[in-house]
Amino acid sequence: MSAAGVLVRRVDYRAAVDRSALVELLNAYAIDPMGGAEPLADEVRQRLCDDLAAHPLAASFIAWRGDEPLGLANTFLGYSTFKARPLLNVHDIAVRADWRGRGVGQALLAACEQHARQKRCCKLTLEVLSGNARALRSYQRFGFAPYVLDPREGQALLMQKWL
Repeated sequence: MSAAGVLVRRVDYRAAVDRSALVELLNAYAIDPMGGAEPLADEVRQRLCDDLAAHPLAASFIAWRGDEPLGLANTFLGYSTFKARPLLNVHDIAVRADWRGRGVGQALLAACEQHARQKRCCKLTLEVLSGNARALRSYQRFGFAPYVLDPREGQALLMQKWL
């Protein structure tokens, strides 16, 4: 997958260059206000790639320009009971601040969509903070829309409970 000199390829969780780039990009996202403004814990940085490698439903993609990592998407297969088919959740998507607005996010989303189609998924899902206007515009441009079954019942809300 390529756009504007950017190559997106699936992460090899065992390859040192991919491991380093994934942790670097995810940490940059974590310290951004849209990622919570806190760096990844050392224990997370050390364990993450091994955990992802052992997770059979995980797939990550990094956008590269030469040997420079520009952006990251972490995805996980889920399942739609209403469609009786898999779905692909884009759990993290992050583009380095100096590369935003240059098509990197769109290239990452295209790689996610291609992977989802190969897995016969019925849809892509993701979550985004309501104040992240740039990301919202990017996702809408790619074809994402709020999850609504019946407009009279409202939009789906993401909720969480930390354990």
